Amino acid sequence: MTSQTIFRTLLERPNVISSKYQAKQLHAQILKLEPSSPAHLSRLISIYSNFNLLHESLFVFNTLHSPPVLAYKSIIRCYVANGLLVQSLDLFLQMRSSGKKPDHNVFPSLLKSCTLLSDLKLGESVHGCIIRLGMDFDLYTCNALMNMYGKFQKVFSDKFRIEQNVSLNQARYILPQTNANSTIINQRYSKTNCRYMVEVDRRGSIMDSVKRVFEMMPKRDVVSWNTVIAGNAETGKYEEALMMVREMGSENLKPDSFTLSSVLPILAEYVDVHKGKEIHGYAIRHGFDNDVFIGSSLVDMYAKCARVEDALQVFNILPQRDSISWNSIVAGCVQNGLFDEGLRFFHQMLKAKVKPVPISFSSIMPACANLTALHLGKQLHGFIIRVGYEDNMFVASSLVDMYAKCGYIKVARWIFDRMDVHDMVSWTAIIMGYASHGQAYYAVSLFEQMEMEGVRPTYVAFVAVLTACSHAGMIDAAWRYFNSMTQNYGIDPGLEHYAAMADLLGRAGKLDEAFELISSMHRPAGSVWSSLLSACSVHGNFDLAEKVAKKIFEVDPENTGAYVLLCNIYAAAQRWKDAAKLRYLMRNKGIKKTTAFSWIKVKNDTHAFVSGDKSHPCYDEVNETLNVLLEKMEEEGYVPDRNEVLQDVESAEEIPYCLATKRQLPSFGIISSFLGQQFE
Repeated sequence: MTSQTIFRTLLERPNVISSKYQAKQLHAQILKLEPSSPAHLSRLISIYSNFNLLHESLFVFNTLHSPPVLAYKSIIRCYVANGLLVQSLDLFLQMRSSGKKPDHNVFPSLLKSCTLLSDLKLGESVHGCIIRLGMDFDLYTCNALMNMYGKFQKVFSDKFRIEQNVSLNQARYILPQTNANSTIINQRYSKTNCRYMVEVDRRGSIMDSVKRVFEMMPKRDVVSWNTVIAGNAETGKYEEALMMVREMGSENLKPDSFTLSSVLPILAEYVDVHKGKEIHGYAIRHGFDNDVFIGSSLVDMYAKCARVEDALQVFNILPQRDSISWNSIVAGCVQNGLFDEGLRFFHQMLKAKVKPVPISFSSIMPACANLTALHLGKQLHGFIIRVGYEDNMFVASSLVDMYAKCGYIKVARWIFDRMDVHDMVSWTAIIMGYASHGQAYYAVSLFEQMEMEGVRPTYVAFVAVLTACSHAGMIDAAWRYFNSMTQNYGIDPGLEHYAAMADLLGRAGKLDEAFELISSMHRPAGSVWSSLLSACSVHGNFDLAEKVAKKIFEVDPENTGAYVLLCNIYAAAQRWKDAAKLRYLMRNKGIKKTTAFSWIKVKNDTHAFVSGDKSHPCYDEVNETLNVLLEKMEEEGYVPDRNEVLQDVESAEEIPYCLATKRQLPSFGIISSFLGQQFE
């Protein structure tokens, strides 16, 4: 074979050129044999652009007097690959002004430029050009169009969710004019609604564009289906997404790993573990289970379906683990209450040299908050500052929650005030923090400030403000917030809201009103009735207590706390026969009072105190300190309350022993503080 034959073979089959060195050798041959051939030079530009050799491509391109379409589209593709997006669009305009008609291979690169520039209008202009040139039926061009619209839809959806923290249902309600500030609230909220509806229309029209392109395609491949399925999943149209997966199968197209990664989050949202297992089986049969994205989606799906063991099994067999898979298992453990496991996996992630991202910290911080592990929370806070994530909204919100739950409400407020933008998590965390610390004024004030800023309260936010009202005895304010849930925001009160209201009314002695409120619930839980039973005990309403206890036993026949509390109530009323019958019933049912358990952390050691247990090495010192404290309290007028002690305690001397378990903890803390040890 002559050198000319080899030369022509290389030009006709450019894919055989596998290195930049070979491309430059071919360039030398062209200069030697046919230096002025536009066809050969255009092929050479295409080869150079495949290797992203922009300088060499432009050098050859500029030697052409009238570059053909192949040369233009090769340079456009090379511009995009090198991030020169504006230049790629300018060159397209230059090609059009020179009278050249672009082919279908030009537009995927141009649409990618529009996406990366975040310019939807420009993308729609390119779409119009595609239609005018009659290329809107080309498979690859249509896939590129749907991909562009899908990316824009996701950007607008995520951006607005972060900025406004509202949903489509939330935009349907308007705040009433109930006070002097309501006009301002309505004005601000109306602006928020207008912006929201503009964004909803925008996102809806983008998804409509994707569907129109899809429906007009004469032929669709897996990429086409995946784009529309992913778009439906991201916009919350889960049923449509699942239906399209079924339709995809009816057209003899098999779902690939991208299809599964779009479907699994839907099943996680529906908590449909059975269909999730079907998808898992499909992934195993088709070899997708080793894919890190599928593995991470499976971990997330199982965790959200409360199947942590399955999530751990999937995670442990992953051949490779990236940041997404590590974050999925950490978040899964924490969400299911396995806080120690979550911390262990986070530590393993760091040992595996996987760099934490903001979601890593916002996922693990609730573990520190729920364990009240302040020292770990502080360590993570320091880590966050070192990696520069302290200004991230989600990370800052998790810090607010952690410090508030660990008792550092001032630090929580300082972090909250530093935030540029507050999401619903941060608002709820700081409001609940103040409520838990008994500072109802600040909690209610922040709730009203949140409304003033146009942020629509959520289910959890109302739990926080009602809890604050309960602790402060703010009955009128609590009723106002409770009623506004349904009247102004369309939120149906849940168990937590009724419990807070029942607790408030019970504390205020409005027991009959509390009874009526709980009775109005669709299915009152035993925990809500138990709150009222405690109030009946405090206020000495023994008749109502019996009615409430019956309600509890109807829904929760083995509620130990209710039996014990009712027994105490009988003892306080000196109804010894009733108390004896109840204790006999408890014994027959095998119901026993839950053992009291408390713990305190001194330095790095956790000290536990269990009712009736004398094994602690400092037991004698603790009780001696406790007796001293009790003597001081009695000197100040303290009288032990027999109503809190079961009726089988026969003498006043036994009462301190019965109540000692609750007080051993602070006694040990006092001893430790005298020894110069820090305790939590």
